[in-house]
Amino acid sequence: MTPADGKHSAERIIVGVAGGTGSGKTTVSQAILDRVGRDRIAYLQHDSYYRDRSYVLLEERAKANFDHPDALESELLAQHLASLKAGQDVEVPVYDFTTHTRETRTVSVAPRKVILVEGILIFAERALRELMDIKVFVDTDADIRFIRRLQRDITERGRTVESVIRQYTETVRPMHLEFVEPSKRYADVIIPEGGFNLTAIDMIVARVRDMIGNV
Repeated sequence: MTPADGKHSAERIIVGVAGGTGSGKTTVSQAILDRVGRDRIAYLQHDSYYRDRSYVLLEERAKANFDHPDALESELLAQHLASLKAGQDVEVPVYDFTTHTRETRTVSVAPRKVILVEGILIFAERALRELMDIKVFVDTDADIRFIRRLQRDITERGRTVESVIRQYTETVRPMHLEFVEPSKRYADVIIPEGGFNLTAIDMIVARVRDMIGNV
């Protein structure tokens, strides 16, 4: 374990990547992981921290508003980010999107020089954004975001076209306008067109490398 990545490294930075559903957050995050070095980054996703709803029937779980900040256990994510920055391992929940429940297992994440956290609502939560050293908002047109979400939810999460459209119109879009879009004002960098904006990604990667020392 090198001094740059070890548990006893004195300085770590937290990079937050936010943006609406289907905006390209994951593409940007993967570019940072690949170019800064996956062995130097602890990667967390806000989606892992959805609250467990196994205490209600599946039909009722599916009706929940998953796009409201209260649907996520952000206080636990904030604790985990603080622990990682302090050099401590954390146990990240594993969430099953097909059943809307948390699995019994967790995933152990060790501290690294860079802590990268991704999520739709991470800038909407003050406790989270105040922990971040760099805040990146991925800004993509709504029609493109909807198409991407539709494709993802059908292929990866077993949803029907009708259920995706209903969820988008009833909760996703209203919550985006109420919480996600206003949180853009907290960003240090706004990336139009997400992962296709190579110039912006170059700038972010260069800044991260500069802050941690490119060793």
